[in-house]
Amino acid sequence: RHGLHLLGTASTWFLLDIAFYSQNLFQKDIFSAIGWIPPAKTMNAIEEVYMIARAQTLIALCSTVPGYWFTVAFIDKIGRFAIQLMGFFFMTVFMFALAIPYDHWTHKDNRIGFVVIYSLTFFFANFGPNATTFVVPAEIFPARFRATCHGISSAAGKLGAIVGAFGFLYLAQNKDKSKADAGYPAGIGVKNALIVLGVVNILGFFFTFLVPEAKGRSLEEMSGENDDAGTTEEPEQSHSYNNNRTVPYV
Repeated sequence: RHGLHLLGTASTWFLLDIAFYSQNLFQKDIFSAIGWIPPAKTMNAIEEVYMIARAQTLIALCSTVPGYWFTVAFIDKIGRFAIQLMGFFFMTVFMFALAIPYDHWTHKDNRIGFVVIYSLTFFFANFGPNATTFVVPAEIFPARFRATCHGISSAAGKLGAIVGAFGFLYLAQNKDKSKADAGYPAGIGVKNALIVLGVVNILGFFFTFLVPEAKGRSLEEMSGENDDAGTTEEPEQSHSYNNNRTVPYV
């Protein structure tokens, strides 16, 4: 039973971090690709840092931080499972909404629409698996190996972050090697890289079904420790009863 739960928590954390870290670390490349940030060659270093910081701050204030607030407000009302499932679902929807009509978003008049949808992927990451993948492993496993299972799940997430960081760096390079960044081979382009992230989110959606709901249940109930305690108490009580019997005096 707990093996499937561990597979669910580790795989969803792994898949989430592939998508989440790819989006976070390479916002500059994505915004440059659609023209929301001017090309680096047209700015000095200070201007480039300012433009990137402004864009990232806007995304954080409008989507990332509010997503966490929504999770805090609703995690005990609608449950961890529902929030995680909903998060992966909408991350998938919005990622494909960016990727499939990608050429449409590169036009100057449509850049704001791209940024809005892109922000929603961050909102539902935080009002979704980016919060629950940390919480759930701390609730569903027995105390005797809870820390171990949480550590394994967390390690899977960090592995996903590495895959996302390096994978997207190479995948998002231009298909034309002459237009790729210096020192990098030709990639599949930003459009196809976003499609890959959408597929990753779909996988996260389905692996979420391996994770049980913990809303309104104690740690002992979730881990099954009450059941284990009940089965161990019965023999002890029976043994105590046998020891207390007296032999009649004749």
